[in-house]
Amino acid sequence: MRPFLCYTAKSGGGRALCVRNAPSQSALSGMLRKERQTMLRAYPLPAALAPEQTLALTDQAVLNEQLHALLSRGVPLVEAMDVVAGTVTPSARPVVTTMREQVASGVPFSEACARSGVLDNVTVAIYRAAERSGDLSGAARQLAVSQRRTLQVVGRAQSLLIYPVVLLIVTAMITLALLVGVLPKIAEGLANMASDVKLPLYSQVIFSVGVFLREHIIVFSLVLMVLVALAIAGRSVLKTWFIRFGQRAPLVRDVTLASEMAQFFTVMSAMSKSGVPLADGLATANQVVQNPELRKQLDGLRSKLVAGGLLRSLIEGVTAMPLATRRLLLAAERSGDLDAAFASLAADMTEEVEKGSARLMAFLQPALIVLMTAVVGSVMFSILLPILTISGRVGAG
Repeated sequence: MRPFLCYTAKSGGGRALCVRNAPSQSALSGMLRKERQTMLRAYPLPAALAPEQTLALTDQAVLNEQLHALLSRGVPLVEAMDVVAGTVTPSARPVVTTMREQVASGVPFSEACARSGVLDNVTVAIYRAAERSGDLSGAARQLAVSQRRTLQVVGRAQSLLIYPVVLLIVTAMITLALLVGVLPKIAEGLANMASDVKLPLYSQVIFSVGVFLREHIIVFSLVLMVLVALAIAGRSVLKTWFIRFGQRAPLVRDVTLASEMAQFFTVMSAMSKSGVPLADGLATANQVVQNPELRKQLDGLRSKLVAGGLLRSLIEGVTAMPLATRRLLLAAERSGDLDAAFASLAADMTEEVEKGSARLMAFLQPALIVLMTAVVGSVMFSILLPILTISGRVGAG
């Protein structure tokens, strides 16, 4: 596969430019014809410029919903993949098309998913288990439920982050505008009004910062752009730091743990209903857990299960889980209804994420308003302080 810059004619009229991956220009032409486009010109690009092929969680949910709906009605898998390719987003369409071609050539569906490189090991493992049990439609339904639930959790987390990020950006912009655009002019005006009056030290420092930033605004802008570029390049490291912070910070820690447990039980529910043994299901589901203590305890639980231990005697060792959760698992194990327990716990933990997020937002809103007031207020105070000092001396004179 190599990237090409394509100039195409659309079936409905008009021209378009796009970048696509294909083994050759002839294969590229065939891919574009399926999308009702005619290739006019194609220019090979360096491999570094190839667009990353991804399958977003939303597209995965759509894929599994369509597969369940079609396969459960007896539609052949290849034809079902044709339908799926028309329902996912344009960025995901080449991935689904490639998977469909591999399935049509005789490759098992789970293997085609693994070769795509855009689906996680958990999803591939569930597909493989479903192929062994002959219930790919049921597995697709379970995955769709799991992915919609995960999207719900992720959406809640994103909503939780939007407010503080927007407020911090607004605070930074207001502060920068005051420092660069307002303070230097006020400093010059005060100096002209009362050249013999010494400004308070606090005001001198803030005014000096503003004058420095205005005089070196180009350098400051370049440094800011470099920092933004480094943040984008190192976003994986920043993400790791953010996850570690979320695992330790009060309030955030509870929401993060509930979110990971919701994903864990969702995967366990899907694996269990696909007929995967408990130990094998744990090996796959443990991969979604980032909390080090919970991950260590779950890995230890799986190892002891493989060695012949019983869940009822091992679950108490997973102290990172709430006591009520462990008691429910024990009761479900005794009654032989772990499938329903996993599904119920996944729903309960998703609800707990929503409640925890609401509590965290109730704390963040006033805290961020206080922070914004303190930052902007400190700059305004540096302006007000010398004015009060000068007016006091004028009144005394």
